[in-house]
Amino acid sequence: LVEPAWLPGPEHWFSGILPYEYLLPAQILLLMFMTVVTYDAMRQDGYWYVSTDRTRKILRVVAAFYCAAMAARYALTMLFVPELRWFGHTIPIFFHFVLAGYILTLSTPIIAATAVGARPGGRSRPGYVDSPGNCTEGRSASIVAGTSRVSGGPG
Repeated sequence: LVEPAWLPGPEHWFSGILPYEYLLPAQILLLMFMTVVTYDAMRQDGYWYVSTDRTRKILRVVAAFYCAAMAARYALTMLFVPELRWFGHTIPIFFHFVLAGYILTLSTPIIAATAVGARPGGRSRPGYVDSPGNCTEGRSASIVAGTSRVSGGPG
């Protein structure tokens, strides 16, 4: 493999717990699985979509324990291997925090976003922007105080 100079060397990101010939395929499979789970979450449907409050609660608990375990791993590393302070050889620990955050994100219900002024059935109110570049009544859109109000509209 090529080692780009701008990336940290393997000694910084490879913990050695799992041999690299198994680690890389495992990481690729994990990313593929996460892609499928994220796709189901975006569609709010599918086998991996988290649809019940009970499952969301379990995922929050798992994420909390996972995060706590990585915090403990980091603290123990700093305590028993002080030459690694603060960020030496700890990249795997920080990426486990990212995975814990992913699990926590899955435990959050998705709230469907709608365009400002949108009505059920896809019709919008006059004077509001339906989507970027598409405003009603042929007026130019302006963003004022976080709203997508069309300039010159009512009110």
